[in-house]
Amino acid sequence: MANYKIYIQYDGTRYKGWQRQRTTDQTIQGKIEAILTRRYGRTIEIDGSGRTDAGVHARGQVANFRIPEALCDGKAPEDVCDELLALFAEYLPEDIAVTEVRVASERFHSRLNVVKKTYVYRIWNAAYPNVFERKYMLHDTRHMDVEAMRQAAEYLLGKHDFAAFCGNAKMKKSTVRTIHEISIEEIGGEILFTYTGNGFLQNMIRIVTGTLVDVGTGVYPPEHVAEILESKVRAEAGPTMPAQGLTLWEVVY
Repeated sequence: MANYKIYIQYDGTRYKGWQRQRTTDQTIQGKIEAILTRRYGRTIEIDGSGRTDAGVHARGQVANFRIPEALCDGKAPEDVCDELLALFAEYLPEDIAVTEVRVASERFHSRLNVVKKTYVYRIWNAAYPNVFERKYMLHDTRHMDVEAMRQAAEYLLGKHDFAAFCGNAKMKKSTVRTIHEISIEEIGGEILFTYTGNGFLQNMIRIVTGTLVDVGTGVYPPEHVAEILESKVRAEAGPTMPAQGLTLWEVVY
């Protein structure tokens, strides 16, 4: 069995998220698996670095899958990479792209081997909409104190229990994560939030962003974020921001 690693970009606007679902074929994982299964005549399942929710985008999603050598017509693994890249380019819809295919080590797993991930959340903070990038950022006209949001973000750095920022109320696994860096930049009319950590809980980035925006718009002071974190209660944190502003930017192994 040869193990292949693929890098994927997608506009998540019209999809129900990354993970395959029985009730719809409108998922990223489902679209890629369907192409592989049709090509090789047997079910080929792929593992992604993590799940993105409905409407969330990716610039640097990573996945891996295995293909029995007997199905590869005697081709060398490197030649199969070229074939797969061409296959994806021909059959994937225009809002999903596999940008690279590599032969991976036998032990490589796209989720289990992750060291850190980076996500970005984009807000267009102007009186008028951003016509050309409206699908990839949230339009919010409220004044935001960026320095106050930066101060609040400091309380979230490091290793913490982020239960208050988890969208899954029935989460049974650990809610402890480590955030290495949060940057908040003003670029023209845009406010760009960048998060790097060892992993993120369901809806965590969108809830953290909603909480920081609450600080920026004066709902509560920056130091209150420490109290929210300590509470471990989802209701204490800010709203879950809309999906279209979020992009999985990079996965590091």
